Amino acid sequence: MNSIHNARKGVLFAFITTILWGFLPIILKITLNSISPVSVTWFRFFSASIMLIVYFLIKKPSGLKIVINPPPLLILAAVCLGLNYLGFITGVHYTTPAIAEIFIQIGAILLAISGFVFFREKISVKHLLGIILVFGGMGVFYHDQIVVLAENVSKYEKGVFLTISGGIMWVCYAIIQKGLVRRYDPMMLNLILFILPALAFIPFVDFSEFINLSLGLWAVLLFLGINTLIAYGSLAYALKYLDANKVSVIITLNPVITFSALAGLILFDIHWIAHEKFTWISVAGALTVIIGVVLTVMKKKN
Repeated sequence: MNSIHNARKGVLFAFITTILWGFLPIILKITLNSISPVSVTWFRFFSASIMLIVYFLIKKPSGLKIVINPPPLLILAAVCLGLNYLGFITGVHYTTPAIAEIFIQIGAILLAISGFVFFREKISVKHLLGIILVFGGMGVFYHDQIVVLAENVSKYEKGVFLTISGGIMWVCYAIIQKGLVRRYDPMMLNLILFILPALAFIPFVDFSEFINLSLGLWAVLLFLGINTLIAYGSLAYALKYLDANKVSVIITLNPVITFSALAGLILFDIHWIAHEKFTWISVAGALTVIIGVVLTVMKKKN
């Protein structure tokens, strides 16, 4: 009964992460109209760090001890997460929220493949079909968007490359996090995961960008900090209570939320960001990627 209860908690936490990540690229694109990718990334880590430190000071001061002597693997995970954030937001900057959301799925597929290659998990026909669908769908989506965005091909290619690089870094982070979450409190791990990148990005931040920002933009930045804190806190607990492949299946659905939100902006003629340019071929390619990832990360029940 306890295992069922834990599984339900894991599913809930995974869905919270999925929803927050679904809206994330759209919010990032809005901030990039006024602030550089590095500065936004730094603020996300900085604000999440402050909120988490305050939480531990009030609720559990002993948890702050991990800052003094963090596990070496956790430091590596923090580096990978920082590069993941930077790669994804730069990809959003050079392309669009939907494009970045499709290609960041390379992280989920590589995480599944790593299980087959390094941990000798059994691979079935369904998994092979899923992998083929993912890369086939990405190829169709990539080629069609080149045609649609003909005047910005170089920016598009650069953005896709950076997004995929960010996805690879996320795989490294996720593998390490899954191991560490068995021995440490997830929020204690997040202290290091937020604080180290916040410190590392300081030399590259243009703090003048934060001067004279509107109240609306400050609200958006604060939302990004809260999004970071809750999304990665929920992900850590999801990995603690649920198998990694089941978590992957759930968070793979976040592009559906992104596409739905973008469709809503178009439907209500809201111009917070430039409207996406998709053909039916692009949509078919995106759906193929999502279906392929779900097939690949799904495994048989024990």
